[in-house]
Amino acid sequence: MFLMFLFFSTLIWLINNLSRSYVSTAKFNLEYVNLPEGYLFKGATDNELKVRLKAGGFQFLGFNFRRSTIAIDLSEAQRKDSMFYVPQDVYKKQVEKQLSGSMSLVDIETDTLFVGMLAVISKKVPVHPNVEMNLARNYLLDGKIETKPDSITLVGPSDEIDSIRVVRTKKLTLPDVNSDFSESVEIYKSEKLKNTEYSDEKVELTAQIARFSEKVFEVPIKMVHFPDNVEVKTFPDKVSVLCKAKLERLKKLEAGDFEVIADYRQLEEGEGHGLKLQLRKKPSGLHSVKLQKDTVEYILNKK
Repeated sequence: MFLMFLFFSTLIWLINNLSRSYVSTAKFNLEYVNLPEGYLFKGATDNELKVRLKAGGFQFLGFNFRRSTIAIDLSEAQRKDSMFYVPQDVYKKQVEKQLSGSMSLVDIETDTLFVGMLAVISKKVPVHPNVEMNLARNYLLDGKIETKPDSITLVGPSDEIDSIRVVRTKKLTLPDVNSDFSESVEIYKSEKLKNTEYSDEKVELTAQIARFSEKVFEVPIKMVHFPDNVEVKTFPDKVSVLCKAKLERLKKLEAGDFEVIADYRQLEEGEGHGLKLQLRKKPSGLHSVKLQKDTVEYILNKK
């Protein structure tokens, strides 16, 4: 019975005392917001603010368990030479607006808040993937490696980013690739861009990998720029063209889709002993096309 009486007596005393108003010290974390357009935040002399407040005991009790954050509006910052600052009379009003209605500000310990801001520009640049990929046997890259996003925005001093034309990813090494892939890769950040911010830290690299086959086409050799009074015979009169592509693509191809020529002008210029061949026409959508032989023997006859 005595213990219960003691408990309730203590509770009533505590409630009575905490209900009264007190003047005490409190600390707030500072968050700097609303930077002037074209500037980058580079830190401040103060990241917390020590103040004296008049408030109820219950509210001060809450400060022992959590620390509130006060936003400092830098759109009201003043500048002297290269230094930005917020005078006490300016930020004091900002602090008072953010206090609860039952709190009043008595005093602030810090006179002036000094802030570092750097004049910057923004620039959009493409992202190039840095990929070292070894394809498994009989597999090819179907198209190109896609980057998402394909460009990012740099925000930094003009002397740092004016000359930047492209940014690259960190190197991605892929051994023995035989299937489509999608990898998240970090942007490589140059040490020279120490005051520059990147709109994206990572990009997604994706690519399609396809199995390919080979097929050889026997393509007739076409003579070009030969005079009407000259007759030429080549040995052989056809050349093998090795084509690598997806099987579905190869099935749709025929020898007539390719054109191999021999140009008479090279004989006039005295280039070599054989007749050099050139692949003048080939279909799109192929991995590679190669002449199995790039020169042929020939005989010229005057008509």
